[in-house]
Amino acid sequence: MAKKSTPIPGLSFSWKRALGISQAKQKIARETGIPLSKQGLERKIGNTILKAIFGKK
Repeated sequence: MAKKSTPIPGLSFSWKRALGISQAKQKIARETGIPLSKQGLERKIGNTILKAIFGKK
């Protein structure tokens, strides 16, 4: 069964954004320099490993 969309196209609601969770995560990630998303964290760890093996780019 398909997910029902809102009657107005392009209108959506995010409870995380409404509570400020998204903004808090962005602030933490910027201050620490460590991304909190799965893809960002994997990319950062991968780059660190490659630098350790092959040296500076």
